[in-house]
Amino acid sequence: MKEAILAEFVGFTGHRGDVIEGYSARPLGDSPLPGMVVLHHAPGLDPWSKEVVRRFATEGYACVAPHLYHRRGPGHWADIAAAGRAAGLHESMPNDQVMGDVAGAAAYLRAQPESNGKVGVIGFCSGGRQAFLAACDVPTLDAAVDCWGGSVTPQAAVDGKPASNGVIGRAPDMSMPLLGLFGNDDANPDPAQVDETERVLTELGKDFTFFRYDGAAHAFFVTDKPVYRLEQALDGWDRVFEFLGRHLKGVQ
Repeated sequence: MKEAILAEFVGFTGHRGDVIEGYSARPLGDSPLPGMVVLHHAPGLDPWSKEVVRRFATEGYACVAPHLYHRRGPGHWADIAAAGRAAGLHESMPNDQVMGDVAGAAAYLRAQPESNGKVGVIGFCSGGRQAFLAACDVPTLDAAVDCWGGSVTPQAAVDGKPASNGVIGRAPDMSMPLLGLFGNDDANPDPAQVDETERVLTELGKDFTFFRYDGAAHAFFVTDKPVYRLEQALDGWDRVFEFLGRHLKGVQ
């Protein structure tokens, strides 16, 4: 594990040639590094999301988190995220735009001189759903991790939110291994929704592994929220790094 890291904001080419902002971190040294794209949760590119980027760097990954609300700025991350959420995630982070930004982030990481040529994606909350979709729509990636991504399966309209067809219909095009981490006390996705995703992927013969945690709800990795669950999060991070080590570093 490398401890000396460089963390900074960078610009890279995203969807339709837009230059967007991303928070980046990498270990210092000249060893070949796999890349990771981190997709922040709906609250935005907040301090916890940046902490995740730095954690990947200390584990030996070059990492970038695209600021998926970047086009709503400029301004403080929380104000930009609030504007994006008020407009609705379907408006502020449409699927094709996010997939273009993910592909751009992966290309940015592969272009770095220390790259080993492998790039994965991990997402949390809305980012988990986007990571699932990226596993189907961004074939330049090598592995994907969905952390409690909601609305993967179809959702009925509720509390003023429009109905959603989800992204499970894209599953036949999934082209890489997928890891999923879910809390059994979550409401979106709830256990039945995770069951349905698992059923579809199994029928399609996809390479995936899901882990579910009792006593954990949505966002149970997030250390600055009361929903954080230490024991479940520690195990979950172990699963993440074991999975990515196999697929991006070649660790058996």
